[in-house]
Amino acid sequence: MAQLSLQEADALIQSALTKSGASQAMAASVAKALVLAEAQGIASHGLSRVPQYATHLKNGRANGNAIAAVAQRKGAALVVDAQQGLAFPACDLAIAEGIKTAKELGVCFVGVRNSHHAGVIVDHLRAASTAGLVALGFANSPSAMPAAGGKHAIFGTNPIAAIFPRRNADPLMIDLSLSEVARGKVMVAAKEGKPIPLGWALDKEGNPTTDAKAALEGSMLAVGNTTSTKGAMLALIIELLVTAVIGAQFGFEASSFFVDEGNQPKIGQAFLLIDPSALNGNDSYLDRIEVLINEMLVDDGVRLAGARRLALERKAQVAGVSVPDALVQTLQKLAA
Repeated sequence: MAQLSLQEADALIQSALTKSGASQAMAASVAKALVLAEAQGIASHGLSRVPQYATHLKNGRANGNAIAAVAQRKGAALVVDAQQGLAFPACDLAIAEGIKTAKELGVCFVGVRNSHHAGVIVDHLRAASTAGLVALGFANSPSAMPAAGGKHAIFGTNPIAAIFPRRNADPLMIDLSLSEVARGKVMVAAKEGKPIPLGWALDKEGNPTTDAKAALEGSMLAVGNTTSTKGAMLALIIELLVTAVIGAQFGFEASSFFVDEGNQPKIGQAFLLIDPSALNGNDSYLDRIEVLINEMLVDDGVRLAGARRLALERKAQVAGVSVPDALVQTLQKLAA
């Protein structure tokens, strides 16, 4: 394993992406997000994504020269067009506009369309929390899960995230996908020739399977896999919220992120930003959230949402991150 400082990792990512066709502004936005994910121990959304993004930039699945822009606005609702670029600059713009609007009007719903993989959704919400806002984030992704009672993949793993600022303390940070487990775990099991637990996935005929390779050819089960209904219904809500409402493509219309060739995914993200001062008052909100947290911490073993990842991030700011040698070599070749 190679040990990289966060600054070294950031520079390596930026160089790899600009050499692959990304603008400097896009590369900087992506690098910031991927390094942050890596620092939090979320390697699946960190530096390992760079070769995938680089390939998509080179073969046209992502537009490296895209400049995200506000496409339409009405009151507290607006849409940002990512212009088929990598998602991070568009999400940055969406949150910046959302903060301004929520501060003015009390609330803002902002969608991002014609987008790409958006990484760790809750990290997009951090700026809103710093501004004193409660925020929720949603995204769809290429199809991986069937509808309730169905067999073929329609919905993505469709993450949902939320952030709640606190007084003089780290915010609560909640982030989860709606599949029973991350698809990456199945991919690892397939590479290692290991079985997966029953209840994770279906094969292409729609039968429950413990064969990881068969699962990759089939579909993931939604969270709450006993019937899969609740998770699938939540995935349906998010799918419609970030597609039909804002004009992004459905997950089943987008080629998988894990293949080199395919279409421009044109999927969507959406963010809801709320100013507590516009409702019951900011001081009341900050007081009440501490009442709940204190009650939660009565029980030993309760870990506040986001605490572990923030602790790892602080450690990484000093010690850097450990990255597989093969991945570093790949990034260095891309950057050369």
